[in-house]
This record gives sequence, C-alpha cells and structure tokens, in this order.
Amino acid sequence: MKRATPSTHESIKSWAIRALLNRLPAYRRAGGKVTFIADDLTVARVRVKCNWLTYGQKGAIFGGSLYATIDPCYVIMLQWRLGGRYVVWDKRAVVEFKVPARSTLFADIACSHGDLASIRADVDKMGRAERVYFIELVDAAGVAHASCTKTVVIKRREPRK
Repeated sequence: MKRATPSTHESIKSWAIRALLNRLPAYRRAGGKVTFIADDLTVARVRVKCNWLTYGQKGAIFGGSLYATIDPCYVIMLQWRLGGRYVVWDKRAVVEFKVPARSTLFADIACSHGDLASIRADVDKMGRAERVYFIELVDAAGVAHASCTKTVVIKRREPRK
C-alpha cells in the first residue's frame, strides 16, 4: 500500500479543506479524521482510532465507523478537483472486513492528474464516467483490516433553467 510521502506538503487551501471536512458532524461523530491533504489535492490520508466513539460490541472498531471514515473521500476529492461543471456521486460500495481492528487504522486516497484528465475526456465524449477505486484500512504494521471497492459516477452538471 502506497502511503502519502512526507515530502508532500499541505497548502493553505488543502489545510482549510481538511479543517472543514473534520468539522462535518456526520464525519466527526463516526470517529474518522482527515490527517493530510496534498497541496494539489491528489493524495489524502484518513485515520480512525479505536476509542469510545468507534468502540464496537466485540472490543474492536465498529464496521460502520470504518466505512464512514472512507465513504466521502473520493466524491469530495473529485468534486473539488473537477469543479462546478461536474457532479460526482457514489454508485456502489462493497466493504470486506478482514481482521477485527483494535488499533488506529489509516487509509490513503489518491487520484492522479492523469486519472482526472481521463475522467474529463470520458465525460466530454460519453456524457458520464464511472471509476472504481480500491481503498484499504491498514494498521501501523501494514496489516489490512478492511477493504472497500467504491464505484463513483461523474457527469456534467446540467445548466439551471
């Protein structure tokens, strides 16, 4: 799993976006936190701790908290990077819980400039684009505790009448 490199910096804009996301009530109550967003918005890192907000019945992180931590990431990242001419939605998500999580987990979310150009080209050509992204929640040792395959739909925004 490729992690965000320490040489990548946050800008004032990416820091402000991160601060805004971490204040969203639904995100904050689920126990997730965005810990890093690259200055060009290509890479983000999220974290979910095992604490009183995320503690489940079996002593591990509740599965809903695991999914809620990664749920909005690609939609928000793509929407910010594509701008107001496009609209982005989640279409499908499949979560696989592998190992109970009793420690802090991390996930890296990445979308390259090339992928963004490909999305724009597909939307211009076909009117819509679908992308499938794979996200793993791993602990500090790199052990995957959960994985998610998300399908995202991108369309051109309809002009308002």
